[in-house]
Amino acid sequence: PNVIIFQFNPETLRHALTQPTPAAQPGQAGGNPLAITGVPGETFSFSLSLDVTDQLSDPDGEVRAHAEEVGLHPRLAALEMLLFPIPVPPGAATQSRATPAAQVPVVLFVWGANRIVPVRVTSLMFTEKLYDTALNPTHADAQIELRVLTPDELAAVTGRAGGIAVSAYSHTLTQRATWATAQVGDAARTTIGLLATIR
Repeated sequence: PNVIIFQFNPETLRHALTQPTPAAQPGQAGGNPLAITGVPGETFSFSLSLDVTDQLSDPDGEVRAHAEEVGLHPRLAALEMLLFPIPVPPGAATQSRATPAAQVPVVLFVWGANRIVPVRVTSLMFTEKLYDTALNPTHADAQIELRVLTPDELAAVTGRAGGIAVSAYSHTLTQRATWATAQVGDAARTTIGLLATIR
């Protein structure tokens, strides 16, 4: 597996949830208006700043030499490869299946110990701002958009990585449910008490 560490944490993280498809169409007789077909859609988007200055001043001569030779190319390439397909392991796909012979890598978005979710990179855009004399980028911003994958979607993922991704999703969902319950304080209990008086 490849690990891409954020050199600088994003200043802003946009986290959006969208309602899943209703199980009943509007106006359908006998349909439950609260019934849905799955979990909410979930996305993350943020901007990363990348800079090679730290590597150019590193006390390790090999690190400095590598930075002088290629600039930010390795870090940009690591992000780019998240969108490129990798071969499916031999025997994972058969001729009877319509599954393509390649898939993009399984990606885990780790934002602290309490938020680890499997995602698919849906959009990636670089703005290269500064270059060295060899035209290697030395400063760049990356705009990244991620879509969280659900356990139902991950059921079709081959290899051990699929199981790890499902465990990560379950861990974060459990943590979210725990926090939602823990936030109930005196004000919420008073509100619940008022609701109990309604007949």
